[in-house]
Amino acid sequence: MNDLIEAVEGYTCPAQRALRHLDAFLADPMCGQCFPCALGTYEARARLESMTRGEGTDDDVRVLERIAAAVLEGSKCRKGKDAARFLAEAIATPGFGEHAAGVCRDRECRSLTTYAVASDICVRCGACKAACVNDAIFGEPQQAFRAGYPAFEIRQRRCERCGECAAACPHGALRATDVALTGGRSR
Repeated sequence: MNDLIEAVEGYTCPAQRALRHLDAFLADPMCGQCFPCALGTYEARARLESMTRGEGTDDDVRVLERIAAAVLEGSKCRKGKDAARFLAEAIATPGFGEHAAGVCRDRECRSLTTYAVASDICVRCGACKAACVNDAIFGEPQQAFRAGYPAFEIRQRRCERCGECAAACPHGALRATDVALTGGRSR
């Protein structure tokens, strides 16, 4: 059980926590004595993956609730019951259902988050561009005695949404927003 708890440490997003918990649960051997546990956890994992990719629906949330209840009731071992309780607690957490609408409050689901440069704050220092390993940031650092430099811009198709650029910016000019609020799904 401790290895299952360690798998979710460092995550605050309830969907990510539930997904990591199920990943750790499924990595260990199962007893195979009960079908709800053996089949339900795989279905729950598939639905959680689709939710964290931005493809989830309200039906996924309802199915996950049913899976958690069925596994809790039908599981014969403590490990299965603990996994079902963890899933049920994650579903009850505020913010879990928002994933069906394409919103991750905690900005841990990369497919649900996008980054943008606030041109009014950007001083064109180039720290974000240097931090981006995918060359997703377009623009030139400003040089002394030269004018006409546009603000940096993020190429969303190349961006992996790792957040390194936002962490590197000393002025806080890079902002994370929800993909659903920018008018569409990512990728």
